[in-house]
Parts: sequence; structure tokens; C-alpha cells
Amino acid sequence: MSKRMEGRKVLITGGASGIGRATAKLLHAEGAQVAVLDRSADAAHAVANEIGGLPFVADVTDEGSVLQAVTEATTRMGGLDGVLNAAGIYHSEMMMETSLELWNRTLAVNMTGIFLISRASVPFLAKAEGAAIVNIASGVGLQPTGAGGAAYAASKAGVIGLTRTMAAELAPAIRVNAVCPGAVETPMTAGQIRNAEGMVNAAIANRYALRRPGQADEIANAILFLLSREASFVTGISMAVDGGRTFH
Repeated sequence: MSKRMEGRKVLITGGASGIGRATAKLLHAEGAQVAVLDRSADAAHAVANEIGGLPFVADVTDEGSVLQAVTEATTRMGGLDGVLNAAGIYHSEMMMETSLELWNRTLAVNMTGIFLISRASVPFLAKAEGAAIVNIASGVGLQPTGAGGAAYAASKAGVIGLTRTMAAELAPAIRVNAVCPGAVETPMTAGQIRNAEGMVNAAIANRYALRRPGQADEIANAILFLLSREASFVTGISMAVDGGRTFH
């Protein structure tokens, strides 16, 4: 590894699984100190132990929990240079099948969680040089695939709008960008991408120019770039890392 994140201190929500876990491992390999935030204490500790990071338990929808976790993480790391908002949930229900409870929960985790974590982190990030926030949106926030997942699509479109506003408000001290993955094989998408025989669903693969779903490591590489000093002139973008679906 080239140690592109040497000396950087990064906080990751949803860091115990999927894209968050893959990014935590990559950032650590690139020299960063990583705080792994997750609602599961066991999972957060497992990933933190694996990479030599710091585990924290937090519910991103709870303001008190967020403030405590962000403050403790920053104190223990001795500062904060970057934040990855990767905590998220997915539901595929059609709009008319979506209960108000499910709607509210999806927006609370996927969008309000980013607002709360970012707002709590800004006072610390503002003290750092080259600070950056990366929010995980989705390709469906740029261009929905069709029917289904109404709450999820709405939440991810909201993340894109929030990212642009944050980028404008927090510049020039803090860069803010979003990554918009396509279908990625993670625990959250288990059962959605592959059939019972373990084959990729053809209806999904055919949406993509590359004819396959993505892997968490591939998304982590894009996040690494946006958090690194190499992206010093990049802010306010929504980067599609989606195998060509949104143009295809």
C-alpha cells in the first residue's frame, strides 16, 4: 500500500459490514486511524480488532448517541480528518405497500443519520487540514431503476441534495461528496442480487454496462480517493460507481 491516508483520522458509520467494513479495512491499510461506529457492539469490536481500530456503538438516528460517539471517537483518536457516512438500510416495498413507520425509519437512518453525524463532526473537522466528508447515496438516487423501493430511493435522492448543500455551506474548510453505488453484493442486499442457485439475477445484470454487480472493495476505492488529499479540488459531486447503469 502507498499509505495515502498516513496520519489521517477517519470515523465510519455502518463500519461493521458491507461498504463501511471494506472501507475501514482499506483506509487502515493506507495508514489511517479508523473509528468504527455501528449499532452492533459485537460487530464493531470485531472489525476494530481486525484492523487495529477503535469500536464505538451508536444509533445514527439518535442525537444523544451520535454526539457521544463522535466526541469520544475524536477524543481518543486525537482529532478528526474525515467522515464516511455509510450506515444505511434498504427496503424494496412499493409505495402503496410502504407503511408510515417503514418510511420514517428509512429516511431516519439513510438521511437524518447523515445530518446528525455530520453536524456533530463539523466542529472537529473544521480544525483539521484537508477535512472531508463522504456520504453513501445510491445510483437510484440519481436514476431509479423502476417500481419498488420508494422510501429507499427518496432517502438516497435526499442524500444527494443534502451533500450538495453541505458542500456549499462547509467550503472551503471541509469538502463534502457523495458516492452513488449501483447494486453491490453486501449483507444488506443478500437475496436481492443472486437467485437460489447463486447466479446473478439476469434482470439486474442486464441493467449494467459491465453486466455484473459491484463488490464492496470497488466502492471503497472511490471513497478512499474522495477522502484523500488527491481529491483536494473535488467537492459537491455525486460520483456514480455503478458499472455504467445510470448512463446505460
